[in-house]
Amino acid sequence: MTGNEPHWEIERKYHINRFPDEREGWPQVAHVVMEQAYLSTNPTVRIRSAIGENEECYWLCFKGKGRLKRREIEMPLTKQQFDELCDLLTALPIRKELRVYQLPDGHRLECSRVDEGATTEFYYAEVEFDSLEESEAFCAPPFLGEDATDEPGFSMAAYWRRTRG
Repeated sequence: MTGNEPHWEIERKYHINRFPDEREGWPQVAHVVMEQAYLSTNPTVRIRSAIGENEECYWLCFKGKGRLKRREIEMPLTKQQFDELCDLLTALPIRKELRVYQLPDGHRLECSRVDEGATTEFYYAEVEFDSLEESEAFCAPPFLGEDATDEPGFSMAAYWRRTRG
């Protein structure tokens, strides 16, 4: 890549009702607590923080239209920039606990619990791919529930609109 090519996010989303159990055979490779909020949901302009054991990261993200494949532009932020953008918000950020697991086929399974303890709490999972062909060939493990990739309203921006809008 020369840096001029667009970045395309290609991912499938799934309904789940819990985090995988380590005994299911997938090693957990990361655990972070995230906050994300939307400056706009059309187009999607999001800010996000991720705090793990040894790292804090902050991003500004723009997402294009689409469900399985969409344009994504991410830029790092400093904590001060993130905090200043949070001051523009009219609602509290979404809180997510993210656990990442290594699947036997080499893919990473990202499982999230959203707004733990709230009446709107839910879990979901994502798997990212390098190509549409790879996403079509993916055989989801039995743990994953229904594929929600093409389900209208199954996005964090839609959740934000429903719960914070």
